[in-house]
Amino acid sequence: MNLEGRVALVTGAAQGIGRAIALALAEVGADIAGGDVNLEGMEKTAKEIEALGWKALAVKLDVSDPASVKEAVGKVLEAWGKIDILVNNAGITKDNLIMRMKREDWDRVLSINLNGAFHCIQAVLPGMVKQRYGRIINIASVVAQAGNAGQANYISSKAGLIGLTKAVASEVGSRTITVNAVAPGFIATAMTENLPEPVKQRMMSLIPLGRMGTDRDIASAVRFLASEEAGYITGHVLNVNGGMYMA
Repeated sequence: MNLEGRVALVTGAAQGIGRAIALALAEVGADIAGGDVNLEGMEKTAKEIEALGWKALAVKLDVSDPASVKEAVGKVLEAWGKIDILVNNAGITKDNLIMRMKREDWDRVLSINLNGAFHCIQAVLPGMVKQRYGRIINIASVVAQAGNAGQANYISSKAGLIGLTKAVASEVGSRTITVNAVAPGFIATAMTENLPEPVKQRMMSLIPLGRMGTDRDIASAVRFLASEEAGYITGHVLNVNGGMYMA
């Protein structure tokens, strides 16, 4: 895979899966613009990329705010003149049973996870259509397909993201723009490290491959979908879940 000459915008890239995606795309030559509400954390990721000899730009980005998205995209275009790859990774959880869920928690999760992707796609599409090339990759979730108690807001946002993926893929395919989603399963993160051992074991029992995924597993899938090798794949949801959900 070779992404030399390509510019990628990765949202939520200050840490975790977003950081891993930014690094994976940079490894194969892409110039990386990372956007995050945590600008200090994003700048650390950018410096990490630059220390390895690659190009990176950190921008403050609140995907739930259309004005912030417009400003961030403008900075990337000012710096590099184009955006070839968009990875909508920014997301949050505010879990609770549906009967106890606060309306503000429902709205906040949908605002970032789903509306945020909409704002970013709208902001980058004019340039992609003009250049007749683009890769848009949305980070969904296995629970959007399989369901899970206590996550109605999160699941709704990620299921909506899958629908958005297919709708936009249908609209822009004629411009050589592909739109796909990656649906991670249980991924080892700082949060899951602190789970009680019985909970971890129960989670592991659901995974045929017998291990939790890593942020690198997700980043590798994104890198493939961003590549020329994936040029005939669009409107697809790539499951990266160790077999815990087989559609």
